[in-house]
Amino acid sequence: MEENKLAPHVQEINRALGNKLSEKDIEEELQHYIEVYKLSVPMAKKTIVKKHGGDASSFSTGFQRKLAELRPNEPNVDFLARVLTANDKTIEVKGEKKNIVYGLLGDESTTLPYTVWEPQGLEFSKGDVVSVKGAYTREYRGRVEVHFGNRVTVKKEDSSTIEAEEVAQGPPRIATVGQIRDGMGYVETKGRLLSVEERDVNVQGEKKTIYSGAIADATGKIQYTAWSDFKLKQGELLKISKATVRSWRGIPQLNFDDRADVTRISGDFPTVEELSKTGITPISDIASRGGAADVSIRGTIIEVRDGSGLIMRCPECKRALQKGTCKVHGRIEGFPDLRIKAIIDDGSGSVSAILGRELTEKLSGFTLEECMEKAQKSMSFDSIKDAMDDMLAFKVVDAVGNVTADAYGLSMIVKEADLKTPEVREEVERLLVELEGGR
Repeated sequence: MEENKLAPHVQEINRALGNKLSEKDIEEELQHYIEVYKLSVPMAKKTIVKKHGGDASSFSTGFQRKLAELRPNEPNVDFLARVLTANDKTIEVKGEKKNIVYGLLGDESTTLPYTVWEPQGLEFSKGDVVSVKGAYTREYRGRVEVHFGNRVTVKKEDSSTIEAEEVAQGPPRIATVGQIRDGMGYVETKGRLLSVEERDVNVQGEKKTIYSGAIADATGKIQYTAWSDFKLKQGELLKISKATVRSWRGIPQLNFDDRADVTRISGDFPTVEELSKTGITPISDIASRGGAADVSIRGTIIEVRDGSGLIMRCPECKRALQKGTCKVHGRIEGFPDLRIKAIIDDGSGSVSAILGRELTEKLSGFTLEECMEKAQKSMSFDSIKDAMDDMLAFKVVDAVGNVTADAYGLSMIVKEADLKTPEVREEVERLLVELEGGR
């Protein structure tokens, strides 16, 4: 986002914080949340103010955004768009007939469906350019929908503000799988299906069959959901046009329904087996994507954090207990478990990683039974965390898992992990060659 566009938001944050930070620091932090963690500007502003102890309710969040920047379930959004279609419809709500208007809105970033629930006084027609304040968003089939409620205001603007040819038509961006980001609007990509899973979900009270799995190319993998039956089969090479991107728990996902074009293609392309082998991905690349599914990183364990080692879990919800207390179920007798909470850094960035019992035993060499015996002898759970810290600190590890992004950084739930053993022989040979060459 351009600096001059950020300036009003920086000043607003500064006022909400009572000028306790410099505008330069605020601008850098705001830019980081928007560009790295892909937060919307209102969410980024709220996050910064809350983080520094301010009152986020003391400033407004209304300003015009591109349609591609809108996220699901936002209660108050402002934007400028061209009305591409406007259709009248009569529906039944709680036994009563109701007139609504629905259609498509567009700007240069993307197109989105809309519904006007109270059309009286908000008449507009196809081709109008409208400035909208106070709309809200919902999600349907993985796509953002704009809703005009009773608090919305709509003002017609000069039609030349957004020329018809400027509105995004079809897929606005052709992207490799590794380039796909949340907020891109329509995308076109091609990849091989690594998996296909059929399941039933409930959509607005009706059962619907959807198809999900992973699709990949040489640049990465991404989870997908198909809301229509395209007869997908594992191993197929596809070109998917007019898909949309949404983020689930900080991980971008690809969504497409009957409005998308799905084509079987052929050509020189890696096999399922080749694509299933996860290559090492720099943490900075994962951060720029806003998270990723099933990625592999290699980095140094720079910290084994508090909460690692021997812990007790709630038998009801499996949460870790704090001093014998569950956040949900209160004081309760727990059961023992092992975990590692570590910071892994690869030089380009860092991620907070969580490893369960099996991987904790594998990397530390300590079994749960051994840890319980050691804790009983020392009369302290801290001794287990300290022993794991001594064992793992500054070791290089390969880790595979899903990485999510939020206001506090990147988090990985690790499903595979291995410590990297230094190749001593290769290093000695390299040093001998250097010494001989220096004679």
